[in-house]
This record gives sequence, C-alpha cells and structure tokens, in this order.
Amino acid sequence: MADPNFHDVMGFNPATAGEVIYEDDAGDTTIPDIQKITKRNNTLPIHGSHVTMNLNPLVLENIVSSTRSSTKSTITWVNVKHLEPWERGTRKSQGMSGFFQVRGVGAGGIISSAFCLLYKLFTLKVTRKQLVSMINSTQSVYLRGIGFMFIRYTQPPADLWAWYAPYLDDDEEVDPRSGGGEKMEVGQMIRTLLTKLDWYGTLFPRIPIPIQKDIDNRLREHGRAYHGNYDNNWDRNAGNGRGPREDEPSTSTSHHHHRHRDEPRRPKRCHHHQKHYHCRKHRKKCPSKAKKARAEETKATGDTHNKSNSTEAV
Repeated sequence: MADPNFHDVMGFNPATAGEVIYEDDAGDTTIPDIQKITKRNNTLPIHGSHVTMNLNPLVLENIVSSTRSSTKSTITWVNVKHLEPWERGTRKSQGMSGFFQVRGVGAGGIISSAFCLLYKLFTLKVTRKQLVSMINSTQSVYLRGIGFMFIRYTQPPADLWAWYAPYLDDDEEVDPRSGGGEKMEVGQMIRTLLTKLDWYGTLFPRIPIPIQKDIDNRLREHGRAYHGNYDNNWDRNAGNGRGPREDEPSTSTSHHHHRHRDEPRRPKRCHHHQKHYHCRKHRKKCPSKAKKARAEETKATGDTHNKSNSTEAV
C-alpha cells in the first residue's frame, strides 16, 4: 500500500476542502505575510527536534505504539472529537500493574486521535499551503485546532505571534476537553497557546523569555485596542484548556466572555503573589496577612506566659 499523503490523512479532497491552490502576491497586504505562499517558502521550518516533534516522551511512545498496532493507523480529522492528548478515563491507568492493568492501555493511557493525527502530519512534512488550509478550514473546528497545535509544537517561537495574531478575536466555538464541558472560543484557545506551557497534562515547547515578554506586551496592546479596559492577566489565570483532567469534567463555559467588554476586570491574585498559581484561593483572605497575624498572636502568648512565670517567681 502506498504511503498516505496529506489528503488521505485529512480525509478530504482539495476541490471541496478550500485548500489554497495558488501562489500569493508578495505585495498583497490583505494576507498575513507568514501565510503568503510562494514556491520558495512553501517548506515549513521546524523548531526543535526533527524526530520527536518536541512531544512529551510518554505521549510520543503511545502514539508510535498505537500506530504500529493499527488502532490509530487509519484515522482522519473526522475521528477527532477533542484536543486532549489522552482519551477520557484512560490516563489514570498509569502505575497500575498485574491484574488491575487495563488490557491494551499503555503506561500513559489511550492516546487520542488528535495527537496521533498531529504526529502523522509531522511525519508527512506538512507544507505551508496545507497548514494555511487547515487553520482556515470551514469543515471542522477540530481540524483548525490541530493546525494551531501543530504551529505551537513545530514553528519557531519568533513566528508564533505572526501565525496566531489574526485569530485572537475568532469567535468560533471549540470544546477541547475529552467528554466536553469546557467550551471556549478559538481566540481564547489561541491566547492559551501563546501564554501557557501546560495543555491537559502535557507540555508545549518553552518559549524564550524575551519572546514571551514581547508576546505578553502585544496581547495587552491588542486588548486595549479592541476591548477597551482589558487586562491580560484574566486570560493567563483562567485555567481553561490547561490543567490535567479531574474526576469530573468542568461545567464552566468561560463565563468571563459574557461580561461587558468595557467592564474593568478584577485581579484574581493578591499583589504580592502575582507569579503563583495558587493565589486564586486567596482572594478574600491573604495568606501573608494570616501568617503575620499568627506570628503576632504567638508572640503575644509567649510574652503573657513569660510575664506569668515572672510573677510566680516573685
């Protein structure tokens, strides 16, 4: 059997998929420069490993095993129903052995169709033309999501803003969580990809600090220009699409999107804990103040005890 090509893997033909089949004019200002397709730039650069696609070793191991066992060898985008690395309910099988191990489940769990397809596209050496077709697809929002994740895993950090900026206000709805329950707009997913390393228990490649600072500044400027009084901190702390699965899927539907755009957003962390994730728990009671109060109480108790001992001695 011949090796699958891009159209076989994606499950569509170029006549109906809206794939870009022309060469763009370099002077056309209506198309983002990074999406302009010419004969010279159609081959995409690859940042980091040209073998592992910068994937977590456990994720990659399960992708390879699933492909070899033919359980995921014939998938197309039609099979993709979420964007997590693991199928629902299988991740907890790690560490089990003997009679309690689930047959056919690897050390990490059952790898998802989305990540199998993501790696398969990497091995096929997706071109710029094909990637542009994916992220602008009208067939499936999950096809677009795979394209955006492919960019995050493989493209140079310096190019991420150019790829993602046109989609920051994209309001198409996607639910990346396996089993559902965490709907968000594509624009919110893009912000997550730009500002967070963790994606449902796996990690994206680290962005160099100078580039990350520049991205954060651009996000703030974009927010001020398009949303009035906007603070990017809310999006960095929202939690959607980043943490590993809990026992029950979240029923949150990103309620902050329903707020009026001109309404000032309250900070979700106390001032002296800007860089700590746990501070959302301390909106009402600051832990530092509590610690200081306990120290003063202990000191006062100690002084009283010493005074009583002195009185008894007299």
